[in-house]
Amino acid sequence: MAYASWQDQLEDTCREWNLAAPVFQIVSDRRGGRTAWSSTVTVYGSVHSARFWYDGKNVNNAKEDAAEVALQWLNASSSSSSTTAGAGGSAAGSGSGSVASSPATSRSGW
Repeated sequence: MAYASWQDQLEDTCREWNLAAPVFQIVSDRRGGRTAWSSTVTVYGSVHSARFWYDGKNVNNAKEDAAEVALQWLNASSSSSSTTAGAGGSAAGSGSGSVASSPATSRSGW
């Protein structure tokens, strides 16, 4: 199934795994005479930051970037929980946000 955006895919994954909906936050940084924009997204209590900063007209790209990072973390959490079977359950993120426990290890039925 093709998704229109990383944000849609993240929302669908959270819904499938019975997680709360992702919460996006737009952040800005004044750089000289211009403002750079980025985004964070909170999923399962873990905050994930976009990898890049964007021009104001491309703020949605920042949300897409953060959604991609969070989705990769969820997928890594899912695959590591199936191979470690309860051996801690935390997965290394992409250097963004804090990683507490994996949502995959706390989901019932998996």
